[in-house]
Amino acid sequence: MRNILRANVLASGALALAALFLQSSVFADAPKSAKPKPYPLPTCVVSGEKLGGDMGDPYVFTHEGREIKLCCKSCLKDFNKEPAKFIKKLDQALKNPQKGEKSGSAGHEHGAHNH
Repeated sequence: MRNILRANVLASGALALAALFLQSSVFADAPKSAKPKPYPLPTCVVSGEKLGGDMGDPYVFTHEGREIKLCCKSCLKDFNKEPAKFIKKLDQALKNPQKGEKSGSAGHEHGAHNH
């Protein structure tokens, strides 16, 4: 009985190692994370504030394969409420750079930021 148990434990361990090996070899062939699509605006897509202005260095992150730059981390909450709205603004900015720079969001009070 003890030998059967030991054999089962060894077999389970071997199967787990084999699964890890197969999984790691599959992911080794997967492409490294692709470079995100660059951010097209000199301003925050949420507030319309100039990036790198009074708010300091922009808050940069990747959303669905594209780089997003916000004037500060506080704008992230507004972005996350309606990301499709802001992505649409970025897409419009790529099509028409002149209009894209006027992307401020009504109701976003920048004076509330503590910088």
